[in-house]
Amino acid sequence: MEPISDSEIKRVLVINAHPDDSDFGASGTIAQWIKQGIEVSYVLCTNGDQGGEESEYTKEEMPAVRQREQRAAGAVIGVTDITFLNYVDGHLEPTLQLRKDLVRQIRRVKPDRMVCQSPERNWERIGASHPDHLAAGEAAIQAVYPDSRNPYAFTDLLEKEGLEPWRVREVWMMGFAHPDHFVDITDTFDLKVKVLKEHASQTSHNAELENMLREWGQRNAGIGGLPEGRIAEAFKIVNTN
Repeated sequence: MEPISDSEIKRVLVINAHPDDSDFGASGTIAQWIKQGIEVSYVLCTNGDQGGEESEYTKEEMPAVRQREQRAAGAVIGVTDITFLNYVDGHLEPTLQLRKDLVRQIRRVKPDRMVCQSPERNWERIGASHPDHLAAGEAAIQAVYPDSRNPYAFTDLLEKEGLEPWRVREVWMMGFAHPDHFVDITDTFDLKVKVLKEHASQTSHNAELENMLREWGQRNAGIGGLPEGRIAEAFKIVNTN
């Protein structure tokens, strides 16, 4: 499916499970949107405290570390509106409460386009299908349809918080097994690498980070039919208007 033209998009909301998920999956594309004047906001569902297995930090220290790293990473490309919901890493489920929390953020940001993780397991890339990713993707899709547009859903968000219903026009899904849209990020690849190096607790141990990202991106480009040597990020486009 062809996406809505970027010229029609004013705001994008990116919802993911962990700090760094947005940046691994879409930061090259997000950097391009911001350069075009599109406003981009991040919502991270968990505190990221199970992501420190190869860092020097304790589990108790990790949430503050990962929030600091995510804010620094966002600053590289101009994302400053970053919300942490602080669910426990590794325990995320698509509960009614998570769904409501995401509806609140959708109605606050009023995005034309939303980026989220796939709620369907990708057997070709098991790393894309962390249980928290699946849960965040499922809750995000539920929040888009039917809840965020429905005045009868979570009525207290309107009555007590003044958050009006909002209809998201389309969703870009990351990590989907069969993507149908590929964004050439060759010109913003250097920014993607810089962004991910800010997530030092997760990436500093990986001396091959840049090569790994380039290999992933070139594979995406090949699947998408881009010329050899180009680098791409891959998405499934869902019309939710």
